Amino acid sequence: MARDFAPAGPDLLWVADITYIWTWEGWLYLAVVIDLRSRRVVGWSMADHMRTELVISALDMALGHRVPAPGHVFHSDRARQYASGDHRGVLKANGIDCSMSRKGDCWDNACAESFFATPKTELIHRQPWPTRHSARLAIHEYIGLFYNRRRRHSFLGHQSPVDVENAFYENSASAA
Repeated sequence: MARDFAPAGPDLLWVADITYIWTWEGWLYLAVVIDLRSRRVVGWSMADHMRTELVISALDMALGHRVPAPGHVFHSDRARQYASGDHRGVLKANGIDCSMSRKGDCWDNACAESFFATPKTELIHRQPWPTRHSARLAIHEYIGLFYNRRRRHSFLGHQSPVDVENAFYENSASAA
């Protein structure tokens, strides 16, 4: 990956990671897949466990809405879920190259870590979560309706991820 945090277009490089959210019922785990060009969360999944199916579900969501470009790279840390044969098999079946950070090197996955800080600051840590269900609903709304569509990012020239993608495709169409 060589720390290429700004690929030439969407669906060339995705990063993925898992975080956890405390609820009164116990932990809720959130796995995300982020397009590095637009910083759009293209897939996410939540569960009360961190088994491999959590990350495969997030990847399946991304693949259900996106068509990875030839040479597409999927980058994650070395967590067992991402290193599993099942997860790597889904990547291979979709023609996606797997990239993982070197052991002890978190910098390659910094964009995913940075994403998690945002909803935790703006949503998660602002109130208690009595149930996993209530947290799940709020996170789904935050990512799908606010973060991807309306939240402005300084890295993106103060545009939302959806605005960046729309501009890219408009520019690509007019250049053709």
